[in-house]
Parts: sequence; structure tokens; C-alpha cells
Amino acid sequence: MSYSIGFALTGSFCTLRPAFLAMERLARDYEITPILSEAVQKTDTRFGAAAFWRKEAERICGRAPLLTVPDAEPVGPKALFDLLLVCPCTGNTLSRLAHGITDGAVTMAVKSHRRRGGKVLIALSSNDALSGSAPSLGTLLDRKGFFFAPLFQDDPVAKPASLKFREEALLPAVEAALAGKQLPLLA
Repeated sequence: MSYSIGFALTGSFCTLRPAFLAMERLARDYEITPILSEAVQKTDTRFGAAAFWRKEAERICGRAPLLTVPDAEPVGPKALFDLLLVCPCTGNTLSRLAHGITDGAVTMAVKSHRRRGGKVLIALSSNDALSGSAPSLGTLLDRKGFFFAPLFQDDPVAKPASLKFREEALLPAVEAALAGKQLPLLA
């Protein structure tokens, strides 16, 4: 059986490249639908132009990304995905999810997916995960149906509150979440 995965990308621009590499690997075995946050859709950075990332998502997945709240609303009612992966997930998106704010394609996709009990895997990449976003991290860790890719402090000296998903653990985390299991968080 082939699983269908929604792959939501948010504006942790320094981790878009590894996220797209993971998307490419997952697209070999799963049907992937990209979902782009407004920041990814519209922001050109030193890590790449917005138009480039959108074209990459379409090339890898073979379909146009979901870009708006109306695009994402049918995710749940139509049971589009077996798993919704938010990779990378910023601290901003994490906090919006924890507080039920649905003001963009990614947060609406998660809300819509969760209303039918769908599984969500978060691949966090945030410079404030252990400070300002820590309460939201705790909230979602305790919420049924949410799973996290294993995390590490990417630079504990220069960025002591920062956490990033382990790129090498992302594919096993997808398989575990599909099975309803959480991998060790700080592996």
C-alpha cells in the first residue's frame, strides 16, 4: 500500500535544502503533495528565491503545491493524506499550531487534517525552541496525533535555545509516525 503524505514547508530558510532532499527521497516511495507557507511562497533569501522553491516542489512531487487557506481546507474532509509532515517547522508555525491559529495554507492543512484524527509529524527548526517557543513545543508534545522528528541543539554555544530536526532521522520518523509511534525525541 502506498501512503499519501502532505509535505508542508515553512520559512526556516536555512533548512529548506535538507527538507527538499527529504521530499525527494520520500517521493520515491510515497505520493507527496507540497504545501507552502506564505513565507516560502513569497520570500527570496540568501538560501534561494521563492520561485525556485515552488518550482522544485512541483518538479519533485509532480503536482502544484497547496498555497492558500481555501486550497488546504479540503485536506481533512477529503482524507487526502495518511500523514501530514511539517518540514521545516518554524517556532512561529509551532506556536500557531499549539494555539489553533489557522491563518495560512500550512496551519489550515494541519487543522483540517487533524479534525478527522490525522497524524502530523513536526520536523522542528527554530532558534527559540528552548525559549519563546518552548511552551508551544510542550503543548504539542502532549497532544495526541502529533509526532516529532528527533531533535538536537545545532549550536548550543552560539544559539543555546535552538533546536533542529535530525536530517538522517526524518525518514525513520515518517515510518514511525505512519505506524502511530514516536521515535526518541533527543536521539
